[in-house]
Amino acid sequence: MKIALAQLNYRIGDIEVNTAKILAEIEKAKEQNVDIVIFSELAVCGYPPKDLLDYPSFIERCETALQLICEATENVAVLVGGPAWSKLTKGKKLYNSAYFYADQKLVRRIDKTLLPTYDIFDEYRYFQPNEVFECVEYKGEKIAITICEDLWNLDDEKLYKVTPMDELIAQKPSVMINLSGSPYSYNHVEKRRTRMQLNAKTYGLPLFYVNQVGGNTDILFDGGSMFINRMGEIVEECEFYKEDFKVIKWDSDHIYEDNHQDYYDYDIGLIHDALVMGVRDYFGKVGFSKAVLGSSGGIDSAVVHAIAAEALGADNVKAITMPSRYSSTGSVVDAHKLAKNLGSPFSTIPIKEVFDSFNRTLAPEFEGTQPNVTEENLQARSRGIILMAYSNKFGNMVLNTSNKSESAVGYSTLYGDMCGGLSVIGDLYKEQVYELARFINRYGEVIPYEIINKEPSAELRPDQKDSDSLPPYPVLDKILFHYIEEKKGWKEIVAMDEEGLTEDIVRKIVRMVDRNEYKRFQASPTLRISHKAFGTGRRMPIVARYNH
Repeated sequence: MKIALAQLNYRIGDIEVNTAKILAEIEKAKEQNVDIVIFSELAVCGYPPKDLLDYPSFIERCETALQLICEATENVAVLVGGPAWSKLTKGKKLYNSAYFYADQKLVRRIDKTLLPTYDIFDEYRYFQPNEVFECVEYKGEKIAITICEDLWNLDDEKLYKVTPMDELIAQKPSVMINLSGSPYSYNHVEKRRTRMQLNAKTYGLPLFYVNQVGGNTDILFDGGSMFINRMGEIVEECEFYKEDFKVIKWDSDHIYEDNHQDYYDYDIGLIHDALVMGVRDYFGKVGFSKAVLGSSGGIDSAVVHAIAAEALGADNVKAITMPSRYSSTGSVVDAHKLAKNLGSPFSTIPIKEVFDSFNRTLAPEFEGTQPNVTEENLQARSRGIILMAYSNKFGNMVLNTSNKSESAVGYSTLYGDMCGGLSVIGDLYKEQVYELARFINRYGEVIPYEIINKEPSAELRPDQKDSDSLPPYPVLDKILFHYIEEKKGWKEIVAMDEEGLTEDIVRKIVRMVDRNEYKRFQASPTLRISHKAFGTGRRMPIVARYNH
């Protein structure tokens, strides 16, 4: 039997375009005499569709698309994901389903059993869990079909009372197929592989696994669709971050050899590629083609500029440096050099007159007070106004350049450097930003080495350094990782007895994270590359009092 893995990049809600892509792959499968072509979870409507699922007209359009796909299955079988009405008198209105079509008929609809409601997932909000377990018989083979989370309820990490494959294995299937919508995070690639390999070994069955690729707002999908033999070895694997179509000639009596790509659990190259894809898809799917950013001569804006230039083309990324009286000459020079290295358009717009005008306007109200962080923030907000004005005039989307370390502790200004339509590195800690800069320079200088080597500074007051307000970034990032990703309280972090993690520093940082939740609530969408990004995956109350 020839089985094809069709790994595609879908646009959420663009049902007609998604369907056209699916139909094109079906024709490709026919040309190669494929028996079954497999698409990913909710492929027809794109994943995750969120509250679009609440609109009956949306489901009706999906049904129309599925009928077109069914009609295209002459001489080929198709397994594709889409929503389905549950028709229950009690319970949710929809199922998250996999449709098995052959000979222009629906052979079987398989509904998803395990509906995740953690991190970025909220599927039980929309879907009814499946309670019927039946294999599909096709061309003499009995196939166990599952959808994404259905294969994750194994070993000591069981979150659900039911394990679908435990129910299906009693019917003696010869192969497993899983339609997936598994997003990328830097600790998830190997975990996903390992979990799928464990399924193959546990049940002694080969596994065909199909994931999607592409960026859907903040969530990035890396692909990595694969065929695993019954020994748990990855025989074939689709490209990461690219659409792919791979045909496997499968014989139930044959054992295939391991032939998968060599990536590590944490790979800065994968992070880089994820961000480039995320920027490209965000712009392309929203309908923008050009970006603008504030280029300060610092590491964060430099990395964002380089990623955007690769994603959109350097000509489509406008860099504006906006020096104040406190900006060093070196910062302006470095920002200009970066734009020249990349080939991007560049402008210098000093903010001295804008800042002075704000001070004059506010002088009657501020009389008798001393300059403080207010005046520092006025500089950041002056820059934000200029960037947004450029965006309004020329249609370039503003890219936010804040990193996760800054966002976590509130080292950023609302309506100033927090402005933007997309946060590119908002899920990277400062040390990761430096690592990414070195990766970008792997073949030679793109980001000027002066930028990488200089001490970080917001340059909002004389001789200012980030270290004036924050512990060194290696210490800060360690505290933040323990608190945010690992969800450890300050006492647990201090008890780890790691260098620099004193009680005073840890408690100070934890307090800063907690009290700046209101800022992050107003931030632009952040490309997610970790398993605990700010945004939909970390939901904390703004009005609360708690002490971890």
